[in-house]
Amino acid sequence: MTIEELVERLASHRTLGAAPREELAWIAAHAELRVLEPGALISRMGEVVEGLVIMLSGRATIRVDRGAGRRKVMEWRGGDVTGVLPYSRTWMPPGDSVVDEHAEILFIARADLPKMIHACYEVTSILVHVMTDRARQFTKSDLHDEKLLSLSTLAAGLAHELNNPASAAMRGAKSLSGVLMASEEAARALGAARPSEAQLLELDAVRDVCMREARESSLGTIALAEREDGIALWLESHGADAGAAEPLSKTGVTIEALDRLALCFQGKALDAALRWISAACTARALTLEIERATSRIHALVAAVKGFTQMDRALTPAPVDIAKGLSDTLTVLEGKARAKSVHVSMEVAPDLPRVFGYAAECNQIWEKLIDNALDAVADSGRVAVTAEKGAGSVVVCVTDDGPGISAAIRERIFEPFFTTKSVGLGTGLGLDIVRRLVQWHDGEIDVESQPGRTVFRVRLPLAGPDPAGNHTVSR
Repeated sequence: MTIEELVERLASHRTLGAAPREELAWIAAHAELRVLEPGALISRMGEVVEGLVIMLSGRATIRVDRGAGRRKVMEWRGGDVTGVLPYSRTWMPPGDSVVDEHAEILFIARADLPKMIHACYEVTSILVHVMTDRARQFTKSDLHDEKLLSLSTLAAGLAHELNNPASAAMRGAKSLSGVLMASEEAARALGAARPSEAQLLELDAVRDVCMREARESSLGTIALAEREDGIALWLESHGADAGAAEPLSKTGVTIEALDRLALCFQGKALDAALRWISAACTARALTLEIERATSRIHALVAAVKGFTQMDRALTPAPVDIAKGLSDTLTVLEGKARAKSVHVSMEVAPDLPRVFGYAAECNQIWEKLIDNALDAVADSGRVAVTAEKGAGSVVVCVTDDGPGISAAIRERIFEPFFTTKSVGLGTGLGLDIVRRLVQWHDGEIDVESQPGRTVFRVRLPLAGPDPAGNHTVSR
C-alpha cells in the first residue's frame, strides 16, 4: 500500500480523519503497516507496550481478570486507536490485547512518538483526548470490578449472618405450634377443674412472675441445671409432671411462688395449672426469640440497603457519614466476629454532612475497614472515628496490626500493588479509595508503625459554591 493510499485510509479514519493531511502523511510515512490474524497479541499483560496502534480494520479486545474471572473491558475496531498514547504514563497494560478479527493496523514505535508529537500537533491533541476517555473507561471498569468483589465478599458474610437469625426464627415458629397446642390442652384441663376467682388471681400472679424475668442470661449452665433439678424435685413431690421443670427453670418463678400455687390447687388441677403456666412462658420466650431474630434480619437488610444506596439516584447530594459508617460496620460485623476483633466507632455529635455520592463514600469505608480487619490478628482491635475538622469531616480507621513497612508505604496506593497472596487481592482496593476520595475533593493519608496504623480521610463539608450550587468533582 502506497503512502498516498494510506493517507486516504487515514482521512476516512473515525478518530484521526479530521487531522490535517500533512500530519496524516507524516503518520503514513513513519508507521509500519501490519496485518494481524485472530489470536495475535497487540500487547501482553506485564510487558511494556511497544507503541501506538492505529486500527484500520478488524477488531481487538482487552480482557482483564481482577479476581472474579476474565472480563472484556475495552474493544477496538477499525477507526479506533490503542497501544501507548502521547504523554501516557501507562507502560504495562492490565491484560492481554488480542486480535479477535482479521485486522490491519498502522504501528508507530514508542521511540518515534516524541517526533510525532513535534510534527503532528492536531493528531497529538486528538490522541490526548482519546487517552483521557480511555483512562476514564478503565477507571470505571476498575470501580465496577472492585465493587463486585466487595459485594461478593459481603454477600458471603451476610449469607452466614442472615442464616443464623433465619434459622432461629424458623425453629421458634415450628416449636411455637406445638407449645400452643400444649397450652390449649392445659387450658381445657384447667377449665374442667372450675377454678375460683381467688385461684385464678393466684395463677395469674405466678404466671406474671414467670414472664417478668428470664433466667437464661443471668445463670450459667451449671446453675441453671441445678435450678432445673430443684424445680423437678418440687414437681415430683407434688405429683405434677416433671417435664415442666426445664421451661420453668428459665423463668423468674421461685419455689415460694410454686408453694403458694400448691396451696390453691391440688392434684390434677395443680398439674394443669403448672402445664398452662409452663406453656405460656415457653410461648412467650419463643415469640421473643422470633422477634429478636426477625429484628436482626430487618437490621441487616436495612444496613445493606443503606450501604449500597440501591434506592438512591446516581447524583451527588449531602451525605450522612455517621449513617454510612454504621451501615458499613453492620455489614462487616460477621467478619469481625469470626476473628473476635473488637471494633469500636466514635462519631462526634452533630457531625456535619459532606457533599458527594453516598454509595461511593461507603465503598471507601468498606475497603479501609475491611483492610484493617485483614491486618489485625485474632482478638485484635479496630477503631473508627469521625469528627469535624477545618472545613471538612475527618474519618480515621485505626488498627493494632503489624503496620506497613516504610519500604512499601509509598506504593500502597498504586494500582495493582498488593501484599496479599495470589487470589486474595487485586491491588486495586486502595487505588480505588484514593480515586474516590479525590473525586470528592478530599485527601487521604496513612501513618503506620508496628501496632498502630491509621488511615485518615478528609472530605470537604457540604456547602454552596459562589453561584449557589453544590459541587463535587467527578
